[in-house]
Amino acid sequence: MFKKFRKKLQQSKLKDDKYLYLFDEDIAPNEYIVLDTETTGLNPKKDEILSIGAVKIKDNKIQVSESFEIFIKPVSNISAQSITIHHIRPIDLQNGVTIDEALEQLLPFIGNLPIVGYYISFDISILNQYLKRFIGTTLPNESIELSSMYYKRYKKSSAHEFVDLKFDTIMEKLDIPRLGKHDALNDAIMSAMIFLKLQHIPIYKGAYS
Repeated sequence: MFKKFRKKLQQSKLKDDKYLYLFDEDIAPNEYIVLDTETTGLNPKKDEILSIGAVKIKDNKIQVSESFEIFIKPVSNISAQSITIHHIRPIDLQNGVTIDEALEQLLPFIGNLPIVGYYISFDISILNQYLKRFIGTTLPNESIELSSMYYKRYKKSSAHEFVDLKFDTIMEKLDIPRLGKHDALNDAIMSAMIFLKLQHIPIYKGAYS
């Protein structure tokens, strides 16, 4: 009930009816969008998006041919410290688009599908900071968190066992190959591989779950 009310409230704030498809209740079965962003920092209220990568999953297959990748020109200068994190240099963004142009291309790609990702709440939060200005409201899509999926399927040997939820650790434990270059699109594709593998692992019902 609360989810429906929240969605209606979000829809009431929409500035442009051309984005009503985001609120369509008729969602294609077995389809997901796996998304990742590269940003100037970890504060969604003040940091900027530098690139967005996304890929579609349909019927348990990663649709690499339907991938999405875009680079965005930042409003502020990129600090040397942030470059060491995301490895995106100012020269890499010379042909980037504005954030509004990026959102205009991203929203039709996402549509009303569930959004999957690793700590996806951050990616959605920073996108929403822009979307509130751009379309008047935030993303209404369902989100699926990979670290939570992994945790629920991890067989703990005791109630006090620490579960390492780092991205690289999850990849290693699930025997998923790394794609090499660290960027938003590759991270989205690797996240899609994690999601598909976790879907076929039952939730652990042991005494320490």
